[in-house]
Amino acid sequence: MAKKKRLKRVPKFAAESAKRALWEENDSTAYLDWKKAQPAAVVVRSAGRFTLQDVHNALFPKKAPKRKPANVKEAIRTYIRKRHGRLP
Repeated sequence: MAKKKRLKRVPKFAAESAKRALWEENDSTAYLDWKKAQPAAVVVRSAGRFTLQDVHNALFPKKAPKRKPANVKEAIRTYIRKRHGRLP
């Protein structure tokens, strides 16, 4: 049976700078068991600058629906004119 790795205790911090210094210098696997971690949901919040609709539009841009040409021959002629610059 494999021996369990003893984890260090995460210290309490008085300032954010001390917390950042600890995580920049040390590996988190010494403090946390990542095998027991569960996936988290991403929460998008507006900070007053953008509305929720702005965030939604940025994440899911609208695409123009594909149109089928009414007349296939005319569509081919238009394509050739645009692509090759000559009239059939």
